[in-house]
Amino acid sequence: MRGIFDVIDSPLARRIADFSLKNRLPGISMFSRFTEAGGLMSYGPNQSEYYKRLAVYIDKILKGAKPADLPIEQATKFDFIVNLKTAKTIGLALPQSLVARADQVIQ
Repeated sequence: MRGIFDVIDSPLARRIADFSLKNRLPGISMFSRFTEAGGLMSYGPNQSEYYKRLAVYIDKILKGAKPADLPIEQATKFDFIVNLKTAKTIGLALPQSLVARADQVIQ
């Protein structure tokens, strides 16, 4: 079974972004790779931090910890990415105040 991270890392992200552009739809996702593939914007957990925390959990489990005993963690660092090239392509003018809040702006 494929997980959501597998799907968004695949060429499917590009296909979804292409569909959004073709139909002038503002595609928004929680995955930065979607925005990098041509989606309008993304806001979600910082994926490198996510994978670092995941590695810590895996290490604890491999050392004998029971998964049910490990605390549930919530993301604390989020990334907001805006693709201005896509906004221009679909004819969408984004407010400067929104663009200024972005952690990354794709020109």
